Amino acid sequence: MIDGGLGSCALREPVVAAVVRDALHHFDGARYRLIASVIMPNHVHALIEQAGGFPLGDIVHAWKSFTAKQANKQLGRTGAFWAPDYFDRFIRDQTYFDVAVHYIHENPVKAGLVARAEEWRWSSACEDTGPRASRPLINLAKARAGETPAIPGAPAPHKKTEPRFRGSAKLQPQRLMAWLTSPAP
Repeated sequence: MIDGGLGSCALREPVVAAVVRDALHHFDGARYRLIASVIMPNHVHALIEQAGGFPLGDIVHAWKSFTAKQANKQLGRTGAFWAPDYFDRFIRDQTYFDVAVHYIHENPVKAGLVARAEEWRWSSACEDTGPRASRPLINLAKARAGETPAIPGAPAPHKKTEPRFRGSAKLQPQRLMAWLTSPAP
């Protein structure tokens, strides 16, 4: 449904997509580490690793509040820009992480917007400079194109809310994926 381009597609406007891209990058390295992202015509996927105790809700609120004001200004309109809530998934292991990154990058391909993920201008798959260039390569062979981490085939979420890490007593930052959607027109 959402990949079919339903609802408001204000993010297809380059000036609006740029506002969202810049907002995602603004606190990268301070409040979170932006691992992967894609700005679709009617929604956004972002995979982050939280830092410094910043709650995901506060991070998403900052993105949505700032971008809504700026996007509405650019579009000459007022009112709700984003849907009131967002969807998130806790990334519990490397396999789920790999699937999530692959899903985010392949979203424009799955939607028929481009033939290859690297061709989508508003995706971290397209970016090959800056902090992402020094990050380790992700093993994408484990995930299938277009598979969503929220359906069978991906590890099921644990009932416990606190993260569980193997082989280390040190608490590590949480990795979370958030989906932001635009409201219906």
